[in-house]
Amino acid sequence: MDLFDFNNNEASAKPLAERMRANRLDEFIGQKHIVSERSLLRRAIATDRLGSCIFWGPPGCGKTTLANIIALGTNGEFIKLNAVNAGVADVKKAVETARENLKLYGKRTYLMLDECHRFNKTQSDSLLPAIEQGTIIFIGSTTENPYASMTPAIVSRCRVFEFQRLTEEDIKGALEAALKNRHKGLGKMNIEADEDALCHIARTAGGDLRTAYNALELAAITTPPDESGKVHITLADAEESIQRKSLSYNEDSYYDFLSAFCKSLRGSDANAALYYAMRLIEGGCDPMLVARRLVVHSAEDVGMADPRALQIATSAMYALEKIGYPEARIPLSEAIIYVCEAEKSNSVVTAMYAAIDDAKNARDDRVPPYLKDNSFGSKEDKAQSKNYKYPHNYGGYVEQQYLPDSIKDKVYYTPSERGYEAEVKKIRERKGKKI
Repeated sequence: MDLFDFNNNEASAKPLAERMRANRLDEFIGQKHIVSERSLLRRAIATDRLGSCIFWGPPGCGKTTLANIIALGTNGEFIKLNAVNAGVADVKKAVETARENLKLYGKRTYLMLDECHRFNKTQSDSLLPAIEQGTIIFIGSTTENPYASMTPAIVSRCRVFEFQRLTEEDIKGALEAALKNRHKGLGKMNIEADEDALCHIARTAGGDLRTAYNALELAAITTPPDESGKVHITLADAEESIQRKSLSYNEDSYYDFLSAFCKSLRGSDANAALYYAMRLIEGGCDPMLVARRLVVHSAEDVGMADPRALQIATSAMYALEKIGYPEARIPLSEAIIYVCEAEKSNSVVTAMYAAIDDAKNARDDRVPPYLKDNSFGSKEDKAQSKNYKYPHNYGGYVEQQYLPDSIKDKVYYTPSERGYEAEVKKIRERKGKKI
């Protein structure tokens, strides 16, 4: 066996997800909002002027792949670390290497840091001066919200790019390409995959292309060939490879289930809302989509009748993000039941749309002089600011005009008689407000 045979064997031993990793931007899958032809990131890569940045998004959506493409497409050096096992010494070594590259060869160094949210303050502080001075171009990759999980000093010096879960169409297209690719994919195996099998993998992968690739490869290598040597991957094979039974639905029924879920929330039917939520999820829908709709409806259909509904719904979404599925089924179900059983009012939405209409159409919307920022403006404006009545000097509330003259009598929010809004209505009446 010669060296080239060894390298070929080594490459073929890599998982399909690794072999199919894109090497050029025109091969990159998804994230069109980030890598479109006219996007800021693409222009920066093309001109080799990319600054420090953080790629934030769910697993398997292309963060590391895009970082590797940047490394291959630039004239600089590339150092890759993982925050899980890299320490301060590793960072210092990388920074020293970057200084030498810049001083001796005039080359910039890109430091790719996977799981960058795992860096503590001491580790981050050791990296900060090099980022500030431009010694390194930092590219962080994280599944956690960097604004909450990373040192603010690092985040403030980086541009954050938020990645989205890949669509089913993105993943299905990638799987089809992997089946055809003879060099990096499964093209040499003479595989025929049924349409419903690929759709099932794409749907149940939850936007994670790595998971989808792994499932397809497992199905391919464990399915015995027929007499002609063809490997036929059926829906049953796909179900076993990704460990989820198919409760498939076509596009029309998907939107029907989603509509039924939303209307069951609005209609206060906890049984139906729970069923449709679980039917969607078990059929392959991303649980986060259900959680997001729940948050919206907690404000749209419950609103001020029970403001706690929004808190509980957002808490369920946070739990889903942090602990994942299936454990998050419990807080998600609790929130669904709470939103269903809560008193309903759409007064928030009604008020919002009325305010939007005036915001778009009111011609004269000058701010009353006593509400203006008195730090600037004319002497007359500053003099008028003295007419502002500070509510706390009047026991917490005092009547005065806040809206512009042209819409000063408008009332956007009208509380209902239901739930907490009944209390709001009493408070407004006590203050003498318009209802």
